[in-house]
Amino acid sequence: MPSLVFQSFGWPELLIILAVLALVFGVGKLADVGAVLGRSIREFRRELREDQADEPKERAKVEGKGEEEKKS
Repeated sequence: MPSLVFQSFGWPELLIILAVLALVFGVGKLADVGAVLGRSIREFRRELREDQADEPKERAKVEGKGEEEKKS
């Protein structure tokens, strides 16, 4: 049932919510929040890419250790 409530939100409702937030906090504060949110998203994506690039290297290390243990 709660999912039906969120499906009814459209662009007009989101714009009204944004306008109310601008009135409450001020446009300057919302711009700061947007900038911080954008930086956070960029940093999160960058970390995901770095982790995905490091994953094959770590997997090779783990597989190499497993083969050494079998030889012993």
